[in-house]
Amino acid sequence: MAGSVTLRGHRHKRRDDLIDEHPWGDGGQIVLALLFFVVWIGDVFLLHGTTWLTAYVPLFVRIPIGAAILITAGWLALTGLRIVFDEERAEPCVIRKGVFGFVRHPIYLSEILLYLGMLTLGISLAAAAVLVIACAFLHFISRYEEKQLLDRFGPEYRRYMADVPMWIPRITRGARSR
Repeated sequence: MAGSVTLRGHRHKRRDDLIDEHPWGDGGQIVLALLFFVVWIGDVFLLHGTTWLTAYVPLFVRIPIGAAILITAGWLALTGLRIVFDEERAEPCVIRKGVFGFVRHPIYLSEILLYLGMLTLGISLAAAAVLVIACAFLHFISRYEEKQLLDRFGPEYRRYMADVPMWIPRITRGARSR
């Protein structure tokens, strides 16, 4: 049905409270995810071409660190997706609540952390190269979306950009007003 999307098995009308993603966004993320996992699995479990660093970082160190990163990635993704998609806002606005109060792109950050967590578990320099490409791609589509948000919300989004970092959360919340 044109003008609708399916979320969690339910049909919903197009959401006026959300901006459009970059046209390459979903496809690019799928391609890069597949590429990352093919390279990572192939290198870590089959070829061992660029995994020599695993000899220097013991598994008992990599497992808890990798698990913590993966848990954080899952939490960011689920929390961010719920905030964006579970609640339709009557009046479109800049979302600042929850994880969006710490980083502007928590869902994309969760994707980066997923790859980083996998790299921590099985160190592959070839997969790390794909991670670098994925980071560049996610930054590119984030900038596209931020331009749309600036066009739509102007000074309100500019203040949000000044208050909330794009990728790396601040240790303490600054004295900036909300």
